[in-house]
Order: sequence, then C-alpha cells, then structure tokens
Amino acid sequence: MSTTSLPATADALAYLPAMRHFLAEIGIPTQETELTADTFLPGILIEGGGLLIDPAKLLYPGDILHEAGHLAVTPTAERAQLAGNVMAGKPEQHGTDGDEIVAMLWSYAAAQAIGVPPEIVFHPAGYRGSSQWILDNFRHGIYSGLPLLVWMGLTTNEEFPRMTRWLRE
Repeated sequence: MSTTSLPATADALAYLPAMRHFLAEIGIPTQETELTADTFLPGILIEGGGLLIDPAKLLYPGDILHEAGHLAVTPTAERAQLAGNVMAGKPEQHGTDGDEIVAMLWSYAAAQAIGVPPEIVFHPAGYRGSSQWILDNFRHGIYSGLPLLVWMGLTTNEEFPRMTRWLRE
C-alpha cells in the first residue's frame, strides 16, 4: 500500500495550528512549505533544528510532535545539525532505542499539554504496529524510558507527563 495516496484526516489536521503554535512557543521553529523531495515521513522534514511541513503531503499530523520530540531531546549544541531521518546512520550501540523512547515520551507529554488526542500521535500506521500497546501503557501510567527523560532534566518521575522544561540544554 502506498502511503502517499492517503490524505491526513481532517480531525487530525485540525490540530496542526495548535501544534505549530506550541512548538514556536517552546523554541522549535516550523515552517509550512512545499516539499518536493521524498521525506522519511510524508510531509515532514527536519532541517536546521526545525521542522518543514507540507500539509498537502502530511499523512499523520501527530508525527510532527514525534519529530519535534527528537529535536527537543537533542542537546542544544547539536540540534541545529539535525536533518532528514535523525535516526539514520546511528549505530545501535549509541542508544537509538533510547532516542526513540524519549521522543515518544516527549511527544506524549506535548500532546497532553496541547490537548491533542494521543491516538493522533500514536497512530496505527506507525510505531512498528505497537501503537495500541504504547497507548495502553501510557493510560496505565507505564512510561518505559522515563528515567532517560528525567536524566535529561526535562521532567521528574512524579510529575510526568507534565514537563519541567521542553528543550534539553
């Protein structure tokens, strides 16, 4: 099945302005633009520490928060260097699973703060078929990888999903 032929749902797209406003407020720039090249996720490109978004190609608006999560948990000194698929080329021993887990936790916290239903972020087409399992864990207060987010100084065990800070220093 070609994912490029499926439009984003109007319900999910309705959250796009709120997500962009939130990201601008915390210091992650976004820009709507036409993306002419293929991207890792349809309609989204990480470039220069921000997100380029093509609403016409965007299949899953919740992916914006997940990709923003990758930017947010990257140290400030490295954030502007991120581009494209931020997980590509990272050797397994350098914690790619940890990077993915903290991006998921961050995006869940962001969705909660904005009022975006977590199902929009953790949609069935992503997360290697585990989106329902992830959502069930979050609903039960099971936050695998939370110690990493705490170690980064972004939240505490007691307060999550409320964040102390949104961007890693």
